[in-house]
Amino acid sequence: MFLFRMGVGRFLGRYFYVNQFVASCSRRSLFVYNRAAQPSLGYSAPKRSAVVPVSTAVAATMAAAATAAAAAGAGAVVYESTVSKPVRAEDIPEDAARLPHHVKDSSGNHVKFRNPYPSAGDPKPTMFQTLRAILTAKIQGNLPTPSTSEAQIPCCTPQFSPSRDNAGGSGSLRATWLGHACYYVEFPSGLRVLFDPVFEDRCAPVQWMGPKRYTQPPCKLAELPVVDAVVISHSHYDHLSYHSIKEIQTHHPSAWFFVGLGLEKWFKASGVENVVEMDWWTDVKLTLTPQGDNNKGEREGRSIEAEISCLPCQHSSGRNGLDHDRTLWASWGVKSGGKNVWFGGDTGYRRVPQLPVTQWKDPAADYGPEYESLPKCPQFKQIGERKGPFDLGLIPIGAYHPRWLFSWMHANPYDAVEIFKDTRCARAMGIHWGTWVLTSEEVEEPPRLLRDALRQSGIEEEGVFGVCKIGETKEF
Repeated sequence: MFLFRMGVGRFLGRYFYVNQFVASCSRRSLFVYNRAAQPSLGYSAPKRSAVVPVSTAVAATMAAAATAAAAAGAGAVVYESTVSKPVRAEDIPEDAARLPHHVKDSSGNHVKFRNPYPSAGDPKPTMFQTLRAILTAKIQGNLPTPSTSEAQIPCCTPQFSPSRDNAGGSGSLRATWLGHACYYVEFPSGLRVLFDPVFEDRCAPVQWMGPKRYTQPPCKLAELPVVDAVVISHSHYDHLSYHSIKEIQTHHPSAWFFVGLGLEKWFKASGVENVVEMDWWTDVKLTLTPQGDNNKGEREGRSIEAEISCLPCQHSSGRNGLDHDRTLWASWGVKSGGKNVWFGGDTGYRRVPQLPVTQWKDPAADYGPEYESLPKCPQFKQIGERKGPFDLGLIPIGAYHPRWLFSWMHANPYDAVEIFKDTRCARAMGIHWGTWVLTSEEVEEPPRLLRDALRQSGIEEEGVFGVCKIGETKEF
């Protein structure tokens, strides 16, 4: 169990995948990028309506939802949703246009993805190297196991808006933290977006082993009033859950899922048809159109539009030993109703070398003058310049220690503040902490370091970039 607590669960998850969406061994499939089916952007199907049933069960659920909405009277509106084909964003960085994150073999065939900048470092540690380094540090007493017995991570019952009017049409953006990297965001347009939902007890291939929750979800997925879009950053188990995806599909059958290249196959094998896979620097338009005569009252039956952008980040992907980096990881931008949100998902900022053991207990050691020359990921400034400014950033701040092992793929709070500035976010909330023990920092350390990082950057410690209770809603 210690290996999972030290963050190795993520690495083991890549090598020991248990396929959870089929019962027959003969039907098991791996996650691969189907170049033949998706020759350019990874998605070339025509526009589809999200209210078209994909199975008898889904059709029945949708019929029940429509009946309930009709019975509710004029206060409820039934929406039909459509998604445009992904298109390459305008004014993308010159080097990004060459798709440097795509890796091809000698025959020119796509084989996997990569982080294209020196900030990620190269080569990456192998699973064996990772295990050996962690065990050696543990034996030498340099890698204590974090305790959760006295952790005080506050939690409260969410207070979602009862309708798409968003608390009387105040024009504010409402964001509710549901634990780890999961946020439920209510846009003033009426759009409702769910980011990286994982509601299982363990973020692992199986539920009898792996990192176990020390804080519980503040609600059930069935209690979310509306879900129009679900955004997935990548395939790691603490960000993508089969059971959570299926539960969302059951209670919100019209929801669309937006994922990186290569993940469409996983979703369709799971029985999810409303899925769009996208490459970095591509956009789609999501349109919700009120249907029938019952279209008065809530927002007066107006259409809802959103631009959803797949954007870069510095990370990895995989759920077994054979699909490492075969699907694309991404950050995301969602713009609707005059509000703009950036979701960092899971990302690193720069790769830190192995520091002397005497510096391990100093969280800011790698921001000393001797490390100023370390390459920083340029993609966040590119995002801020082309897609910002953002009203809200959801930025990871946890799962970062030891830095020499995880810095290339996980930002610490000091990195997070730099990302916050690069992406031109007006305000931000810290994610990717407070739920599972994935690495060796103290579970309550990320918020403390965040305040210190803000102070060192000359940014107010309160009201700009912070954290909240699990289940708490903030307005922006």
